[in-house]
Amino acid sequence: MKVEYLTGNYAIAEGAMTAGLKFYAGYPITPSSEIFEYLAKELPKVGGIVVQFEDEIASINAIIGASWAGVKAMTATSGPGFSLMLEGLSLAIMIETPLVIAYVMRTGPSTGIATKSGQYDVMQVRWGAHGNYEIVAYAPWSVQEAYDLTIKSFNVSELLRIPVILLSDATLVHLWERVVMKGPGEVVIVDRKKPKVPKDMYKPYEPDEDLVPPMACFGEGYRVLVESLTHDERGYYKTTNEVQRKLVWRLVNKVRKNKHLVVDSASYFVDDAEYVIVAYGTTARSVYALVKELRSKGVRIGLFRPKSLWPIDDDALVKACSKAKKVFVVENNVGVYVNEVCRFLKNKDVISIPVIDLDIPSPEDILNVMREWL
Repeated sequence: MKVEYLTGNYAIAEGAMTAGLKFYAGYPITPSSEIFEYLAKELPKVGGIVVQFEDEIASINAIIGASWAGVKAMTATSGPGFSLMLEGLSLAIMIETPLVIAYVMRTGPSTGIATKSGQYDVMQVRWGAHGNYEIVAYAPWSVQEAYDLTIKSFNVSELLRIPVILLSDATLVHLWERVVMKGPGEVVIVDRKKPKVPKDMYKPYEPDEDLVPPMACFGEGYRVLVESLTHDERGYYKTTNEVQRKLVWRLVNKVRKNKHLVVDSASYFVDDAEYVIVAYGTTARSVYALVKELRSKGVRIGLFRPKSLWPIDDDALVKACSKAKKVFVVENNVGVYVNEVCRFLKNKDVISIPVIDLDIPSPEDILNVMREWL
């Protein structure tokens, strides 16, 4: 274990290497480019490979191929680049490919302000790709958490054979903070499940009880089919309701039924809270400061912070807000994640607090919008 001062981008890169990253493919885009630059220098030292491709489409397809060749793979991007990756993301979901995308949000729409921050892309992460699926996305609020949740992203990706997104923003990735980094044996690292049946009996998409199929990679002697079309457990293309329903429900339920392995959250001062604020990412830092200030003045207010945006830790959310008269959802956008909070707090007065700021909203800005409801 060692302590370093790192930016959020460097912490993501270090977390990826700690988790076992061996192949990075990318195309430079502000504000994520330092991940690429840092790994280009450091990943070869631990036996990894970094390749710059011609665009984000090639990059995501390259890491899909690398994952099927048997290594842990990753890319990083921002809004316009992620838009180009969406078809590849849908492919990775369908063929059940473990990989990680570090998505650093910036202002938009379009190219916006490349060097400034926002939380505009939360719904794109969840719903951008086509088809029926579940996605996993984590939102760190500190440089330490950027490191820790990168490791968790790789672990969940390998455990469930899914793409996982680490969703940060321009403010966090350029922030310098103290990070405790873990060495070998100091952190749990998950590797993908391998087949235990004889090679002539292996079916590439036949799941175990956890709904996750063991994954044989190319070069391991198994008959491997990587089929983007609707397929049965052998990987053969079939156009029947039975096959489509069975496949889609399994892809969805392997995340839903293993939710306890995925979700993450934190609660602060909620035991006696009449008001609870829900906030995520760097915006939650300002909210935390505001909550402490208001409590010092006698206001019984707390904070619920989802670390996993998708899926949300709904059990913890309901518990944290159980005594609250009002729930405020503070976001650095026009108010988008509030709909997910409302879905689980049907009997609560849930109020959207949208505060658009090119860095992060200040506690004062947030309070000014909240004031009429307090």
